[in-house]
Amino acid sequence: MSALLRHTSSGIPLSFIVKKELTDWLTQQPSFVQRWLANTDFEKSGLALVPNPETGELSQVFCVMQSTDDFWAAGELASKLPAGCYQIQGDESLVAQLALGFVLGGYEFSEYKQKATAKAQLGIADKTLYEQVKQQADAINLARDLVNTPAADMMPQHLSQVMSDLADTFDGEFSQWIGDELLEQNYPTIHMVGRASENKPRLLDLKWGAVDAPQITLVGKGVCFDSGGLDLKPSSGMRNMKKDMGGAAHVIALAQLIMAANLPIRLRVLVPAVENAVSRNAFRPGDVVKTRKGIMVEIDNTDAEGRLVLCDALSEAQNDDPELIIDFATLTGACRVALGTELPGFFSTDRAVANAIMDSGIQVNDPVWQLPLFEQYKPFLKSDVADMANCASTPFGGAITAALYLKEFVEPNTPWVHFDVMAWNLRALPGRPAGGEALGIRAVFTYLQNRFN
Repeated sequence: MSALLRHTSSGIPLSFIVKKELTDWLTQQPSFVQRWLANTDFEKSGLALVPNPETGELSQVFCVMQSTDDFWAAGELASKLPAGCYQIQGDESLVAQLALGFVLGGYEFSEYKQKATAKAQLGIADKTLYEQVKQQADAINLARDLVNTPAADMMPQHLSQVMSDLADTFDGEFSQWIGDELLEQNYPTIHMVGRASENKPRLLDLKWGAVDAPQITLVGKGVCFDSGGLDLKPSSGMRNMKKDMGGAAHVIALAQLIMAANLPIRLRVLVPAVENAVSRNAFRPGDVVKTRKGIMVEIDNTDAEGRLVLCDALSEAQNDDPELIIDFATLTGACRVALGTELPGFFSTDRAVANAIMDSGIQVNDPVWQLPLFEQYKPFLKSDVADMANCASTPFGGAITAALYLKEFVEPNTPWVHFDVMAWNLRALPGRPAGGEALGIRAVFTYLQNRFN
């Protein structure tokens, strides 16, 4: 959606007024502007399109913002304003604050529509700022596109092509293991979850950056569609399961942002990509699988498949002894019960890293919230026939028990962050249309930028 953004010093002036300062501001405007705003009920609507009194052409736009830190004040303007190019008036910090919301708010998933809606554009004069906004908007909208794409067109092989193209664009390295190769290379849980689908399971692997730079490894849950397996979901629970590869979408988008900004790190991205389907060879409740790490896991519920594909990928992530492992997954409804759909929860084995990520989220208006790795709940994962079960014996604390399961596959000396995200907006908000969404990637990117730049 970078088509909504232009590198130019010209455009229709777009001015923002803080609500509490509106009365004083109005008295300072020319008489024509005062009359126009009064007759168009500007104080109530908060948006005014003011024409040139001589030509009748649109000459300036005024918009009310709630406060000076109203990050999403421009979030609905790309759809509300007439087609044309606009220029935010104010210093660079104000432009930087509002520009991303403007562009993100104009997002529309139009791949399957005959005609996309015409949008207003935003012009940014400063080249560096333009590139920063473009990189972030492109990454977030990539994640949105991947999540919004119907499952038939976003299966493991399609995710593979996306990552391969990304590697080509940024001069990275891409490799993958497909189908029975997963068994040969000892990724049994990824194979087990995906074997029932005609779309062969894969482990996708992207590497980028100088080999002697600090290594950061991202892992994303890539369940391209989740029927629930033999523990079949009801139709209502299955309706939006095209978004169950939202974790993969997040790490792919974050990787694009990292590479576009040329952060001085060695990046690795691992995506276990599968479809959890139902067929004669589907895995069953009660089956036991030996994971890549050697831990024997009993299948309590085939609908708890995300942690199964992630556990082998996390084990693989340890091979390079990275400085930090970060995974994203649409893992549990329990996290949504705890925090709602718009605040992503995360867990971490490193308090300093967790605090820095939360601070970064506040810094860039991309809030995230840490949940506890409460070890007292670990016995809920007990199995009578194996080392552990893939699902807890109680529904309570479900996000925590899922995180504790994953923690078993991360070495104690490796800092680890696990995000449990919705990847979907149930309602439209300024700058955040309904549908696929990237949550927390700006917070993580800012943390990495602050740490390694």
